[in-house]
Amino acid sequence: MANLVNLEAVSKSYGVKALLDAVSLGVNEGDRIGVVGLNGGGKTTLLEVLTGLEPPDEGRVSQTRDLRMAVVTQRTELVGDTVRAAVLDPHGYSSEHEWASDARVRSILDGLGITALGLDSPVGTMSGGERRRVALAAALIKDLDLLVLDEPTNHLDVEGVRWLAEHLLARRSALVVVTHDRWFLDTVCTRTWEVVGGAVEQYEGGYADWVYARAERARLADAAEEKRRNLARKELAWLRRGAPARTSKPRYRIENAEAIISDVPAPRDKVELMAFAKRRLGRTVVELEDVSFSLGDRTLLDHVTWRVGPGDRIGLVGVNGSGKTSLLRLLAGDREPDSGKRIQGQTVRLAHLTQELHDLPGELRVLEAVEEVARRVVLGKVELSASQLAEKFGFTKAKQWTPVSDLSGGERRRLQLARLLMAEPNVLLLDEPTNDLDIDTLQQLEDLLDSWPGTMVVVSHDRYLIERVCDQVVALFGDGRISDLTGGIEDYLRKRDQQLAAAAAAQAVTAAPKVSDAAEQRAARKELSRLERRLDVLTKKEGELHAKLAEAATDPDKLLALDAELRAVLAEKDDVEEQWMLAADAAE
Repeated sequence: MANLVNLEAVSKSYGVKALLDAVSLGVNEGDRIGVVGLNGGGKTTLLEVLTGLEPPDEGRVSQTRDLRMAVVTQRTELVGDTVRAAVLDPHGYSSEHEWASDARVRSILDGLGITALGLDSPVGTMSGGERRRVALAAALIKDLDLLVLDEPTNHLDVEGVRWLAEHLLARRSALVVVTHDRWFLDTVCTRTWEVVGGAVEQYEGGYADWVYARAERARLADAAEEKRRNLARKELAWLRRGAPARTSKPRYRIENAEAIISDVPAPRDKVELMAFAKRRLGRTVVELEDVSFSLGDRTLLDHVTWRVGPGDRIGLVGVNGSGKTSLLRLLAGDREPDSGKRIQGQTVRLAHLTQELHDLPGELRVLEAVEEVARRVVLGKVELSASQLAEKFGFTKAKQWTPVSDLSGGERRRLQLARLLMAEPNVLLLDEPTNDLDIDTLQQLEDLLDSWPGTMVVVSHDRYLIERVCDQVVALFGDGRISDLTGGIEDYLRKRDQQLAAAAAAQAVTAAPKVSDAAEQRAARKELSRLERRLDVLTKKEGELHAKLAEAATDPDKLLALDAELRAVLAEKDDVEEQWMLAADAAE
């Protein structure tokens, strides 16, 4: 397998801090490498040195001759004034017909939401996230040997992250990617580089394999590593409790893995947390009663009643622009509904993490900014000082004396989270809490939220976060409702696929010659009959499963299996009912 890029004893420093210290490594054809590490630890510097954007202070960087490489980092500049000029013109697509007839190009533009942005839109007025998507599309259209990406999932929704993963898996080019999205790492990458202390540790496999290896390394470390070891154990235990094959390449001996997780804390006690939340919150938390709410000419909610109760842990998903942030603001009371009413319980202490960073006191130091809210906090059963909580969010004792005005975007995000939790709220509304957080900080955040005894609504494109800290997933599909998803994120993606397929079919019908109304009605009535028969079967199956659940009340293993089967039946029943309603409209 041919070598594409090589680093030989490369060092790179900024000021007195050595981010890379005598690092030697290489990228070969077909490699898909995920780069992880602490914020500010040298991940982006590694990419820039690897690709020639920055020269090394010492050592040598060599590339194969005629290497075709594209780089998308936070510093990537767009060529051209419009989306079309930046993405299509450099590749000779002079007409609409040329690119529209190329299935690969069309897939990239649709998958990254570029078509929705508008090809003639000026890039100068776009947000940073939109510009990053345009730069990513411009890179993906190229035929490459090596693709280098820095945080490509940051401005994509769950659906966009899945599309990007599938696209990269189908490409033949090598990949080096910095990302904190753990599902993406696990799905796409076959090797992992961890940038730590000026060195680059190399591991086989994706995120789960790296967690196994890091937990094993921590198990062998001395007592000073106890804190980090416990966190790695808990993360590993969660991975083991999830889907059996989160690690597709289990290269580590099973007895070692068992030794690592032998003393892991039990999964969170949902019953205990729910009872504690009810004592703190009472029966009423936040409710939307017969609420309608519009954004411009688009209806977000149409006479919706939604009750968020004590101890509920809800993940909210939807495509970019579906109204998730607006719904959080409605729940927080920052926006008023067009009709209906918002009800909030008397004992509710609500905290709302927005995507903006304008509420931080720049004149204070980090510790002072945390202590400004409170000096001590009780989270679940644990009492922490302001300094201890700041340390959990990656602020070392020395870093706690840094002026807030000198913090980076990721550090300001972490400080915002620490101040939020320091106020001891009992209701959390979190809008993309994982933005700009490294994996270590994500694990700390999840560890806190995992045992947090309150009500929580989380908007996030991070599937691991939603799956770990939330017990319920709801979605906005653009139909004016809040849809409950019994099957979680996979259920959401499946329904989105059905929605897109139905829209494509409707478009094809519109473009095709019209068949007679009588023929359409006959076909619709036939489909109605089929769906009604299927509903009868599913209803009967549902009743049988309820009876079996009652009989198996003392058998936990059987209860789990029956519950999973019942969830699948209910999910299919929901889909069939939706199809029945569409067919009924067509038959009238």
